[in-house]
Amino acid sequence: QVQLVESGGGLVQAGGSLRLSCAASGLSFTFYTMGWFRQAPEKEREFVAGITSSGGSTYYATSVKGRFTISRDNAKNTVYLQMNSLKPEDTAVYYCAARPSISVVPTTDDYDFWGQGTQVTVSS
Repeated sequence: QVQLVESGGGLVQAGGSLRLSCAASGLSFTFYTMGWFRQAPEKEREFVAGITSSGGSTYYATSVKGRFTISRDNAKNTVYLQMNSLKPEDTAVYYCAARPSISVVPTTDDYDFWGQGTQVTVSS
């Protein structure tokens, strides 16, 4: 059974940092593209960052580029999202997602597995 479990969310002041982790199990992690999405209240879920199965390529939403870094450790079946210079508009539930592909896509429909989400709240 596939499971994605996010952790690392919390409350932080604007300008601060958080590192999110997503631990995967029940899948061949090395064959999956991993993505981070977020959803703020009353808003659509949006793509934040993605990383190819090998970790060779990364992609970011323009709103987070330069502030967030996605990485993965295939030996640990874990993907990370380092979030720096956080802004109040980054407040959302952050979701980890997996896609059986070597390429990254920003659409939610193309990801097969999802975590339960972790709350990130940035205060001003």
